[in-house]
Amino acid sequence: MKCIHVAAAVIRSADGRILIAKRPLDKHQGGLWEFPGGKVEAGESVEAALARELVEELGIRVTRARPLIQVRHAYPDKQVLLDVWEVSAFEGEAHGAEGQPLAWVQARDLPDYQFPAANLPIIAAARLPDRYLITPEGLEPQVLLKGLKVALDAGIRLVQLRAPAMFDAQYRDMAVDAVGLCAGRAQLMLKGPREWLGDFPSAGWHLTARQLREYAGNGRPFPAQRWLAASCHDAEELQLATLMGVDFVTLSPVQPTHSHPGTPVLGWAKSSTLLAGFNHPAYLLGGLGADDLPPALQAGAQGVAAVRGFWPD
Repeated sequence: MKCIHVAAAVIRSADGRILIAKRPLDKHQGGLWEFPGGKVEAGESVEAALARELVEELGIRVTRARPLIQVRHAYPDKQVLLDVWEVSAFEGEAHGAEGQPLAWVQARDLPDYQFPAANLPIIAAARLPDRYLITPEGLEPQVLLKGLKVALDAGIRLVQLRAPAMFDAQYRDMAVDAVGLCAGRAQLMLKGPREWLGDFPSAGWHLTARQLREYAGNGRPFPAQRWLAASCHDAEELQLATLMGVDFVTLSPVQPTHSHPGTPVLGWAKSSTLLAGFNHPAYLLGGLGADDLPPALQAGAQGVAAVRGFWPD
């Protein structure tokens, strides 16, 4: 089966909106929305192909861009490799140079548009930030919630409320407060038994590796409108995450950590190798912080997940 290499762009405006275009009716997947781009020609780099396509399609010249995600997808009649870059600065005014309809949409509204199936992981990547805060253990609830508010004020937009030492009732009470703090500011991810899923409809769920192994064969536990993540540590768990239909994962440990001294680490090279065949956004975790964002992005990750690295002093 023929494999087509495509360069695509998540183009952000100064106010954070994302540009999408509608495919012509006479093309493959015609009538659906897509992220602008086109085929990578033989001997052409992805970056060069993207720059050329955006000039031809939209009349803009890219001035700042970085790799975002790679997605491999098999349709009944063809295979595609989508090399997706995030374009954060450009010159010119975007317009449908080939007559295609365009729309500037808020990231949160992307799921309301009909895209080809191969684009679904790109939608997730476009909606997710590059930092994932995991709350620390051992703090009193009021101290933790106070720290969470400071982190939100500092710009954190994705939070996992992790408090394994707490008993269930205490965690659930704190989750209620955390939902209120994050409302309209950040996506909150909770951890716990499946029986809680219906009690916090605005929150996403982050599965432990043990839960992932136990439940992966049953498929996704709730609709696509809610975020689902999982903790992964190797290729097998990444495969299970794909089977379950998660939106994103954490992959760890990349470096030695204070909480698990002596645990074997993946390192940057192995992390990059594991992510090369994974079609969903992934945060690298373990001994990392904001300074590790560049190598994490270079390794193919969505960004960095951290406890100490993102928790306010």
